[in-house]
Order: sequence, then structure tokens, then C-alpha cells
Amino acid sequence: MYPRLQSLVVAMLCALLAAGCATTQAAPETNSGPTPLTASAALGDFATVDYCSLLDVPEVAPGAVVTPTFETCRADVGTRTILVGPLAFDSDPNIKPYAYPGPVPDGVAVQQSMFNDRSACTRAIIFADGNRLDLSVTDTGDDQGDRCGVADATVGSVLGAVTANQVGRLKFPERSWGLVAPCAMLDNHDLDPLAGAGTRPTTGLSGHSCIRGKVSFKLTVQTDEDKAPAGPPERLGGREARVRVTGAFCLVDTTQPAPGLPGRRELAELSVVETAGTAGDGTCTVARAAANVILPLLPTA
Repeated sequence: MYPRLQSLVVAMLCALLAAGCATTQAAPETNSGPTPLTASAALGDFATVDYCSLLDVPEVAPGAVVTPTFETCRADVGTRTILVGPLAFDSDPNIKPYAYPGPVPDGVAVQQSMFNDRSACTRAIIFADGNRLDLSVTDTGDDQGDRCGVADATVGSVLGAVTANQVGRLKFPERSWGLVAPCAMLDNHDLDPLAGAGTRPTTGLSGHSCIRGKVSFKLTVQTDEDKAPAGPPERLGGREARVRVTGAFCLVDTTQPAPGLPGRRELAELSVVETAGTAGDGTCTVARAAANVILPLLPTA
């Protein structure tokens, strides 16, 4: 090959190779934008959330008496009660969109419930993963606008605490029922004929409740509205308990002093559902039998 022609060929090859390299360069990364906020990212471990850390009491409910439970915060001022929590993952047909006036994080929606709107204003903070935090304001007045103003202020307080990474954690003292895993207690062969053949325990979002077939078990801190006697005391599972029928459910309640919360009591609530309709003596027989299996497993404060 002539030297001049050879040089021309080499130059053309170099140009082609350079062009090929230029077409295979990686495109610059684009900004993916903000990350939609999930409930777990917002709240962390659901079992230890201190929901009262989400409520700016001086701003939203000055002078309120605050009661933290395992899965809610209750604030009482006069005849008004503000409830923050619980978390939920099931759908609620009463919850609808509305024009919430404040800012919300990416992926979060604030909706309202029209249920019982003559004495309550209810809000739901729905996170990007579909889990929601329910909030409500109830009182004996007839000013729904005022109630809903407080409810929206509560939503703003919760979102402010979440975005500022100010979510507090509950610390359960020794022998508190907050340390108990309810599903471990329902995973008992003695409950097989009571809960239903082939049933397995399923934990609730907070980790403080569990359901197995017809039997549910929940642990929390008792609030004032729970203190009214629910019936004559009985001895079940070695503990003083009360049995009552509510609709399709027969419930068994027992309490103990709440470690670390003077004047408060922890509440264990067992329920059995009557799938055929309204609960009655037969349902309560099953509930009593389940209580005799489960309640002896609870630690004593």
C-alpha cells in the first residue's frame, strides 16, 4: 500500500473509532426528585412509637392531659379529646379526599372521614406505602368547623414532627405488657379448637395486637373511657377479668398497674367474634376458654 494511502486509511479508522467511542458515553445522571414518604420511613419501628411526641400540646391543645398508650396518644382538655393513632392498613370507605390547607411531604395524602361528623372530626394521614395514621377530635359541642380546625392543626403537628425527625420512642419497663408479643401467645395448640382449624396468628401493624381466626388479642394502656365497669368480675386464667358482649363480639378484659405510668393501668383485651351474627352465651363460653389459655402467660407487674 502506498504510504500516502496508508496514512489516509489510518486517519479514517481513527476518526471512526473516535466517533464510536463518543456514541457509547454514559448519559449524565438525572435528579430522581424527592423520595415518597412511607410510614416506616416516617415513624420507624411501629411497636415503639410514642404518638404523644407527634402532638404539640401547647400549640394544639393547651392545658390538655396527655395519655400515651402502646399505639395512640390521647389528649383531654375540658370536654374535648384529641386522639392521634392508631396506624391502619385496611381501607375505609368513609375516608375521602378534601382540601387540606397545609403542606404535605412527597407521597403523602391527608383525607377526611365523614363518619359521626356531628361530634367528631376525623383525619387520616396516608403514607406512600398505603398505611395510614388516623386522627380525631371529639367534643360535646356543635361547632364542627372549630373541631376540624383543631384536627388540621393536629395533622400539621404530626407532619412537622415527622419531617423534623422528632418521633419519640416508648420505653417499656420490665414486666410491662408492652414487651409482650401477642402473636406468640396465640400460637398455642390449646387454642386450635377455639380459634378455628388451620388458623395462624397475624400481627397488627403496631405489634401490640394479633388475630387468629375467631380470636383477637390486644395489649395497650387503659384510658379514662375504659374505666367504667363492664360487668361483674370473674376469675379467668388466674386473673380478675370482666366479660361483655358488644355486637358480634364477646370481650374479656383484664388490667394491671402500668409500670412507669403512675395512676394508669395496662389493659389486655381478648375478643371472640360470632361469625353467624350477634354474640351470645356460646361465643362468651369460647372467649372464657381462650382467656383461661392466654391470660396465665401474661407477666405480672
